[in-house]
Amino acid sequence: MRRAILLALATTSMSTAANYSAEKITVAGQTVLKLTDTAAQTEVLIAPAMGNNAYSMKVKGNEIFFSPYKTFAEWVAKPVQIGNPFLAPWANRIDGDAYYVNGKRYLLNADLKNFRKDGSGLPIHGTVVLASDWEVTHLKADTESSIATSRLVYHRDAGRAAQFPFAHTIEMTYRLANGALEVTTSVENQSNEPLPVMLGYHTYYTIPGVPRDTWKVHVAAKEHVVLSDRLVPTGETQPVALADPLPLKGAKLDDVFSELNLAGGKASFWVEGGGKRITVDYGPQYTVSVIYAPAGRDFICFEPMTGVTNQFNLAHENKFARLLQKVEPGVTWRESFTIRAEGF
Repeated sequence: MRRAILLALATTSMSTAANYSAEKITVAGQTVLKLTDTAAQTEVLIAPAMGNNAYSMKVKGNEIFFSPYKTFAEWVAKPVQIGNPFLAPWANRIDGDAYYVNGKRYLLNADLKNFRKDGSGLPIHGTVVLASDWEVTHLKADTESSIATSRLVYHRDAGRAAQFPFAHTIEMTYRLANGALEVTTSVENQSNEPLPVMLGYHTYYTIPGVPRDTWKVHVAAKEHVVLSDRLVPTGETQPVALADPLPLKGAKLDDVFSELNLAGGKASFWVEGGGKRITVDYGPQYTVSVIYAPAGRDFICFEPMTGVTNQFNLAHENKFARLLQKVEPGVTWRESFTIRAEGF
């Protein structure tokens, strides 16, 4: 976040090795995990009780995750999406208050108040953006990296299970090495039928001190998904026809892209300005990217997704069905994406 944390930090545990450290500190009464790479002058802060969100990533003193807040306490008091929000068990929108999985229709219960709706009244971003019951299972530094792993047993929360009644456990690992942050997510299917995996991250990036109108963006995709006026895919696609790189001056994005361009098994999206660049490398099971860059805001979101918006219902209609990923009972799905900053 673009601010100095004004509250005292109390260290409760710490692991160090060579250039790396991993420690547990207290900020505004909450546990925060701090990963440090001293050689690369990079620091990452993670709040397990705020959705296990890596809400801050500083590179040589430059905050590359956007936040409107000056302090961590302000965010806790009035939480919104900042940093690196995790979206599950559905990422982006569902086109109504029900969805299909394995041929069955499941109703969402708005009275439980554990998901939000967008401006069009559509359920958006799942039920775990601010989940407080992540359990830290591993916090360690070695000679190659600093690592923090946390686990969420999704179905232990009755309200979440009512919205998505498939038993599963999510594990998230943040690994900081050579100045790059790798985020690995695994989902173990503990139910007795195939589990659809429709998750993603809504990371907010910024280039501090560089005007947004000078930023340029690389879109590593072949297909532009056609959206309705409610930002739901129609089932059609068009070839990507954007300039490469795309100047953000006069442009705004809230777009969905598929058929990502893989090089060495990764699809690399980037934003650059003022000689600085932030690159996000998607692993191959992140088959879709949402890019969100509203006009007049000093951030851009590169959002790795495992399917298109409204993937459950579209697959039921035989649209984008090939993109719907499922894991069988007892099987674990796993993928990662990596954030790299250069020129800072």
